[in-house]
Amino acid sequence: MEDARKVFDSLFERDIFVWNMVIQGYANLGPLKEALNIYDRMRLSGVSANRYTHPFVLKACGAMKDGKKGQVIHGHVVKCGFDLDLFVGNALVAFYGKCQEMEASRRVFDGIREKDIVSWNSMISGYTVNGYVDEALMLFSAMLQDCTVCAPDSATLASILPACVQASAIQVGFWIHSYIIKSGMEVGAVLGSGLISMYANCGRVNIARNVFDRISDKNIVLWNAMMRCYGMHGHADEALEMFSGLVEAGLQPDGIVFLCLLSACSHAGMVVKGREFFKRMEDYGVEKREEHYACMVDLLGRAGYLDEAVDMIRTMPVQAGKNVYGAMLGACRIHNNLELAEEAAEKLFVLDPDNAGRYIILAKMYEDAARWEDAARVRKVLREKNIRKPVGCSSIEVDCIHHTFGVEDESHPFTEQIFDTLERLDRIIDEETNDYFLELLLL
Repeated sequence: MEDARKVFDSLFERDIFVWNMVIQGYANLGPLKEALNIYDRMRLSGVSANRYTHPFVLKACGAMKDGKKGQVIHGHVVKCGFDLDLFVGNALVAFYGKCQEMEASRRVFDGIREKDIVSWNSMISGYTVNGYVDEALMLFSAMLQDCTVCAPDSATLASILPACVQASAIQVGFWIHSYIIKSGMEVGAVLGSGLISMYANCGRVNIARNVFDRISDKNIVLWNAMMRCYGMHGHADEALEMFSGLVEAGLQPDGIVFLCLLSACSHAGMVVKGREFFKRMEDYGVEKREEHYACMVDLLGRAGYLDEAVDMIRTMPVQAGKNVYGAMLGACRIHNNLELAEEAAEKLFVLDPDNAGRYIILAKMYEDAARWEDAARVRKVLREKNIRKPVGCSSIEVDCIHHTFGVEDESHPFTEQIFDTLERLDRIIDEETNDYFLELLLL
């Protein structure tokens, strides 16, 4: 970009093609701010934008999460008459999605008359990334109904798979895998890691491994996904074997690889191995970040090495954050160390003040120690700050329809029938229990 900028600055006359090339370069390679500066210079020089100018500028705004500047650019788009252009419309959908403005993104999407695959993918991806998983799944369903115009491609499926995981829409995930096989679509790293994560989250470890083994060109993302799958289900030995395979394949382990390994060791209680891998990070030139120290504190804390965990927190070269102290508080809860729990909680109330779980753990520990006044004080802080713990919920998928039930939730359309069924089950259980005890007495 430095050389490109020198050539650009040496030109006496610059047409829109030249301006677009430099804006695109900065939007792709950075510095992102410079893309906006060049765009402003172009407007001041009197050169009119074309349909390729604004998408590059919007890409820079989205990457910077600069919603205000992007809205200004949207105004320029309307003034220039490009608001109905497909290329510009897709860029606006993606920009608002990156800035978490999903209502604005959907308005632009709905206004695109003839949507292409990029339009659908941008909207679905925006919903998924920002946690609107139900909306993502509904939009994907609408896309399938309109598949005569736009059939899903690998980018579509890679975008919707995380939504299937978050919403527990496993049947949709199975259908996607079936669609991939039937359509003969090539499963690359992105799509493959999405399938592995989906199967990992629904406990189908063997199928996840089958997907992994079938991909010939494996990159670091795929190895990470498979290691995480083994780790989250307690198969620490298999996760360690995956690490050996990764190294033998000639790949360089990164920070995420070691995060998966340390997490697997933590869940399996493999303290010695965890220490070994934490030390080996230096051999591979991998920087130890706060999340790696959090995994080690969790590993040591779960195993009862609280003093060693405290020493690690005090001597770690990076600033300890909420993940580290959260792991410490959890370990103190397991081993009922109230003194260390108070120290960890004091840090967390500053670093993570709106997390109700931190307050509740400390309050319960006070109650276990019969320190009722301290427990009441902590719960009073929760009420005064109006901090609430997220309501627990369960979900079930029936005929590809996802149903969610929260505590004391009566929003479901079949609530009356559900409670009638529960009452009937209670009566049956009571009758069976009474008959069982009667038989015991007769014996």
